[in-house]
Amino acid sequence: MAESFSPDPVRRLVSTALLSFPLLARATLSDTIVRIKPSIVIVGTNLRSRAPAFELKGSGFVIGDGTLVATNAHVAGVPLNADRFETLAVVASVDGRQQLREARIVASSSDNDLAILKIQGEALPAVKIGDSAGVREGQSVAFTGFPIGSVLGFTPVTHRGIVSAITPIAIPVDHVSQLNAANRNRLARGSFNVFQLDATAYPGNSGSPLFDPDSGEVIGVVNMVLVKAGKESVLSQPSGISYAIPVSHLTALLASIR
Repeated sequence: MAESFSPDPVRRLVSTALLSFPLLARATLSDTIVRIKPSIVIVGTNLRSRAPAFELKGSGFVIGDGTLVATNAHVAGVPLNADRFETLAVVASVDGRQQLREARIVASSSDNDLAILKIQGEALPAVKIGDSAGVREGQSVAFTGFPIGSVLGFTPVTHRGIVSAITPIAIPVDHVSQLNAANRNRLARGSFNVFQLDATAYPGNSGSPLFDPDSGEVIGVVNMVLVKAGKESVLSQPSGISYAIPVSHLTALLASIR
């Protein structure tokens, strides 16, 4: 007589494996955050006669040889009070301590709202830049930066979500009166695709790296100014939608200084 087979042990094994997947996913993101946090910096200005001397303008991340920082052009391009010796600077975490580094802009693109800074001092850990051409809608993503850092403190915060759409940076409107100057200029120069996210970014997140939760490869740069001016110019109140510039534009900017 053939020996009977009970599926119960197999079912238990499959159920255990399925239940473990979410835990593995969370652990993977946790490991990625540990790896990427040393590369996340605060971008701002430093004025010794001011209290506090350092003022946060946005987020950034270390790239290239470890002495370059990527951020948004509107973050790095804030007016400086030269008469009072105000300087551009970043704050990095080195061996658990916050360290102020003077910085200067070495490349900038107003069209893509991206900037690359050169920082003083020893090299910092750099992120790995990925390929944004392969990003797909529905793909899981995360970004780390300093949302509302002037209020919540200089602690890097990670948000997780998905790419909810890949969409043009600027959209036509029904009537010319609905266009603001930024949107008119954008449409005149030509549009390009950006990543629309379902995770909420806040003031201070501009310049944060958008990365793959598993590999940590950066695929975009969070942007809260340039994109909204193009896509949401007809709104009287800003939406909670977040956007990121594909990292391919940063790669091109980086190549221009090599």
